[in-house]
Order: sequence, then structure tokens, then C-alpha cells
Amino acid sequence: MASKQRVLIVDDDNNIAELISLYFTKECFETMIVNDGESALPAVESFHPNLILLDLMLPGIDGYQVCREVRTNNSVPIIMLSAKGEVFDKVLGLELGADDYIEKPFDSKELVARAKAVLRRYKPTPAVKETSEEKAVEYTDLSINLTTYSVLYKGEVVDMPPKELELLYFLAASPNHVYTREQLLDQIWGYDYIGDTRTVDVHIKRIREKIKDHANWKISTIWSIGYKFEVRN
Repeated sequence: MASKQRVLIVDDDNNIAELISLYFTKECFETMIVNDGESALPAVESFHPNLILLDLMLPGIDGYQVCREVRTNNSVPIIMLSAKGEVFDKVLGLELGADDYIEKPFDSKELVARAKAVLRRYKPTPAVKETSEEKAVEYTDLSINLTTYSVLYKGEVVDMPPKELELLYFLAASPNHVYTREQLLDQIWGYDYIGDTRTVDVHIKRIREKIKDHANWKISTIWSIGYKFEVRN
């Protein structure tokens, strides 16, 4: 029998946290609740969640800082929960490494649906190598391996969350091919993703911060259309 997937709920409002826990327990998830940022970080290490539901407005360490700390050594999917619905707040959360952002108040069915969609897209590095052919692309000073979920840039390992790596690999595997934002959203996030094309822009920005343009290649913006991995002869 397969083990239950674990959801860590981080919210200072225990009534909301208990309600969220009830939603996910009914869907056969195992849950754990913590009510502040300081407790969230050790809980990630001890509980080993498959998904973190993270409130932004926390006492002490806020949700943004928790997300930043988790992302230093862990690619577990994170969905941010907040009553702050401004575009700036959403973009900041995504830039720090969140996988989705849901405004409060939210519908319980939508929350669970988004969580399941994020979990379907998340592919952790396998502990045992698959016998299937390795998926990797290499360019000068850049190696992207989708089988081991690893990126090497100028000989150094680059820490990259799963969807950033998948997006980079997808573009690099088809050099000089232009993809629209909608195509990239469908390919990397899936048709069931409840979001908009700004998600693609945010992830491209994060990739560019980690991997700078090279003399032989770069990620090019095709204005009003999308992006391509441009390879120069």
C-alpha cells in the first residue's frame, strides 16, 4: 500500500489551519500544522513534506523568508496563501521559489485541486537511476540533465527548483525554436494549471539571474510572443 503524501500547513490562524488539514485529510493526505515561521523550518526537516502550504503573514519569520530559507536546500513544492492579492506580492512569492499563490479567502475544492496539480508536476530526483535513456543537453559551459535534475554552469552546480530546470531543459532541447508563453505554460505547468503567462516570465527571470548570457548561447525574448534558446554559430 502506497504511503500517504504529506502536507505541511504553516498558518498562524489555527482555525484556518485546522480547516485546511480537514480538507486534505479527507483527500487521504497526512498533515502537520505549525503556527509560525520559526517552527516551519525544523518541521520541513523532520516531517519531510511532499507539499508546503505557506501563509505569508506569520509572526517572527514571515512566509517570504521561510520560502527563501527552504529553497536554499530543498525543492519541495510550496503554495503560498495570503489575503494580499496585489500583483507585486504574487510575483515576489514566485520569484522566491513558490510554485503557486492562492488568495484568501479561497474555495476548499480549488485549494485541493491546485495542490494536486502542483504535486503531479513535481518530479523529485530519483534515488535509483532509471534504465531508460538519460535526458540531457550540453552546450559550451552548460549542462542540463533532466534525468538527475541537475544543472552545471561553468563547472559549478546551479541550485534550481524543478520547474525552472524543466523550463530551461525544454527550451535548450530545441535550440532556436520559438515558443509562445502559452505553449511553455502548457508544457511545463500542464493544461490544468490555474494561473497566467506571467508565471513563465517570472521563471525565465529567475533562470537568467542564475545563468548569464553566453557568447555561444542565450535565452532570447521574442517580444509579444515568447522565448527561445538561441544558439549562435
